Amino acid sequence: MSQRSRLGIIGLVAAVLALQMATQVLAVEPVDLELVLAVDVSGSVDQDEARLQRDGYVAALTDPQVIDAIRGGLHGRVAIAYVEWAGYRHRRLVADWHLVRDRPTAEALARRIAAAPIATGVSTSISGAIHFALPMFGAGGFQGERRVIDISGDGPNNDGPDVTTARDAALAMGVTINGLPILNDRPNVAAFPSLDDLDEYYDGCVIGGPGAFMVVAQGFETFAAAVKRKLILEIAARPEPVRAIPASSAPGIRPVAYDRGCDIGERQLRQYLRGRGGMME
Repeated sequence: MSQRSRLGIIGLVAAVLALQMATQVLAVEPVDLELVLAVDVSGSVDQDEARLQRDGYVAALTDPQVIDAIRGGLHGRVAIAYVEWAGYRHRRLVADWHLVRDRPTAEALARRIAAAPIATGVSTSISGAIHFALPMFGAGGFQGERRVIDISGDGPNNDGPDVTTARDAALAMGVTINGLPILNDRPNVAAFPSLDDLDEYYDGCVIGGPGAFMVVAQGFETFAAAVKRKLILEIAARPEPVRAIPASSAPGIRPVAYDRGCDIGERQLRQYLRGRGGMME
């Protein structure tokens, strides 16, 4: 890791810890899980696909099995926030921290998410989504037994800081990153190339922390089922779904390397721009 990356991690962690100390008085309600759902609405995701993702989360959050998993925890409640992201400057808080303990509270969160307009962006910054989510922990009036960022998306990081620097900053804070990569070979409107082994990229470059795991969606059409399965496992802290690859059991350790390099998205973007005369539409 470069000196610049180390300083970036240290600076981000220090800033977040300072914010948490300043807002510690607010963290009065214990919950089983503080969960940030971070959803990709980048240029490779069209409006129909963005709506499929949104609808998948709305349906999963109110599913009886998800509600049962929430009620079965030590405290019987979780705190959930919903973020949509694209490029590094496109991070949008759709629904701030919301306490979910039963069907009515889950439906209230689902209505808030469903009612918000969808705005897609350009580029894909997984690192930006992580940087945006980290200061949220401890600042919403909840104290979770676990803290998790759930990243769903259909492409690799190609904008902002490198993804491993952001991931390592989260792990240094004790925040787990889980993943829901969407394998999708459908051409997007900008003709940007897809990554055929996105699941391996997520395993080697994105997820990490105690009990980290991912569930793979085979296209946007199966997204709703994948979200439901993943939420149940996330809430119950049982990372054992089909098509999942466990990540490290200790913060800062990544046992699986990604052979094509975690900067594959950045390299894809440079090649794409060269082919289009250096212009990004």
